[in-house]
Amino acid sequence: MATLIPEYPFSEFKKLKAAELRELKSCEITADGRYLFTFLNPQTDFIRVQTEYHAQMGNALRGKTLEEITGKKPDATI
Repeated sequence: MATLIPEYPFSEFKKLKAAELRELKSCEITADGRYLFTFLNPQTDFIRVQTEYHAQMGNALRGKTLEEITGKKPDATI
């Protein structure tokens, strides 16, 4: 499927540090040539809120929390 945003392989995406992720435009991430996820980097509060609404709808359909997958709570960051 054609995408309107840049597409990058997961192998390259996972090399980025947090500061680099803050600069990265929203993009699609693929693994083995197949869609894995969409990285969203909202540039305004309005886009962030809309993104959270859409994510909440997707989460209602399926998926697991990080704790459910790993069996432990993620480290809290300040």
